[in-house]
Amino acid sequence: MLMITKQTPEYIPSYNLFWQRRPAFYNEGRNPDGSGIDYFGVEWAFSEIVGASLPAPGKFILDDITKWRDIIKVPSDDHIDWAAMAKEALDARDPELPFGISTVPSVGFFEGVMSFMGFDEGLMACFEEPEEVKAMLNYLCDWSIEMAKKAIQYYKPDYGFLGDDIAHERNPFVSLEMFQDIFAPVWRRYYATWVEAGFPVGNHNCGHFELFLDDLVDMGCSFWDPVQSSNDEVAIKAKFGNNLALCTGGPDSRFWTDDTPDDQVREEVRAYINALAPGGGFAMMDFRGFLQPPADGQVIEETPARRRLKIIAEEFEAIRYDIYK
Repeated sequence: MLMITKQTPEYIPSYNLFWQRRPAFYNEGRNPDGSGIDYFGVEWAFSEIVGASLPAPGKFILDDITKWRDIIKVPSDDHIDWAAMAKEALDARDPELPFGISTVPSVGFFEGVMSFMGFDEGLMACFEEPEEVKAMLNYLCDWSIEMAKKAIQYYKPDYGFLGDDIAHERNPFVSLEMFQDIFAPVWRRYYATWVEAGFPVGNHNCGHFELFLDDLVDMGCSFWDPVQSSNDEVAIKAKFGNNLALCTGGPDSRFWTDDTPDDQVREEVRAYINALAPGGGFAMMDFRGFLQPPADGQVIEETPARRRLKIIAEEFEAIRYDIYK
């Protein structure tokens, strides 16, 4: 919490991608693995390759963006006991971890367009009918803000959150101009609800996202996860300092192989932390689970990849508590 409120923390935090929650009724119709039918009628299927659920191929619900008013209907929460729903979530929370809430629809605004239409039709709609896309997104944003106000009232969270993957590993899916015209305005409106209520806010975006960081910080966002190594992390840290906390996945491991010496891995981990941690505004993924012994009867194959993750965890633990002394 010190880190995401732009202060230098007592030690380097670790973080988890799933500390934030969505109101439980958002998951009605969804299975524990994320498959099922969401509240807009989109069918989701679990992907073994991705390790998450994605909209089922070929089963999109909107093929003409100009017809969105006939198809896209935000769900009613009239049947929801917000106080009871929040109590159940808060009773189950780990009191040692921060608790965040996201109320954006269908994962996010950009992702919502793509889940309704698929990438081909969704991106073409942004080119051909940007005003219709904006109208639909503002409709979704109005509802998201209404839900956020209820979440603030009942959950009393530590922070607000918006996840909306708008980039792949090498580049964003849209240009800066399209982002600023279509998507940034609804992001800004959603964040403003939280910022004006006094909450820090974060953003989840995988991939090469650095093109949009000036806008993100201007919206009031103070932390971003997961900062992946296709972004220039050192330059970003130099530019924003602790005004934008970088919640990273650790050093660039794309060029490590099974033959990479352990000493090289250790050296690169320490160099990475020493480059990004000074002054605050830096966290690393929580790899400590790799240091835990197997449960009784559990057999875990000690692969080279697993060994490297253990090394990252070991080096992080060895340095994290001393760097801000």
